[in-house]
Amino acid sequence: MPVILGAFWLTVRLTLATAVAALVLGTVLATMRVSPLGVLRTVAATYVNALRNTPLTLVIVFCGLGLGLVLDVSFSESLSVNYLWLSIIGLSLYTAAFVCEAIRSGINTVPIGQAEAARALGLTFTQNLRHIVLPQAFRAVIAPLGSVLIALIKNTTIAAAIGVAEASLTMKSLFERHQEAVVPIFLGFALGFLVLTLPVGLLFGWLARRLAVAR
Repeated sequence: MPVILGAFWLTVRLTLATAVAALVLGTVLATMRVSPLGVLRTVAATYVNALRNTPLTLVIVFCGLGLGLVLDVSFSESLSVNYLWLSIIGLSLYTAAFVCEAIRSGINTVPIGQAEAARALGLTFTQNLRHIVLPQAFRAVIAPLGSVLIALIKNTTIAAAIGVAEASLTMKSLFERHQEAVVPIFLGFALGFLVLTLPVGLLFGWLARRLAVAR
């Protein structure tokens, strides 16, 4: 049980760190995608399309092997901690593309007249986004962001590809050591992921209804 709880605690830490980084990067990408500068729109669109159409396993392996071994990117002397941070980078880069599209869809729900009124009042593009557009956009996409977070919780299992001992890798290890109890172990880990994802879905569903923007 301590081994299983430790694995799920690592999954939670991996999820939280990635969620924060992906939200920040995804918001930046979304603002670039609606920027009046064509160069920024092109860069953001290229990034989003490339990452969304690349298998997550390749992204994680690239971060683990390409950054960790070839480029010698290191965050800690401990190999396990270093691969944990490399997996956070890979998951953040990948998830940010989906966060970007969710936020951009929220931006598109804001009436164009409000943005035009803000420009008429003398607000810059950045001020317009910060004070008028983004607050409404975030409230409009709470449910989609919840779906992205649930997908992220499940996507943390891909970190096992570079040896991060999260829940799925621990489950595989227990399968090999306790072949007579494969079904109970599988059901236990399935229940663990259900405990993580179900409250998230319920919470974001409630927040989406509670904070919905009246049109």
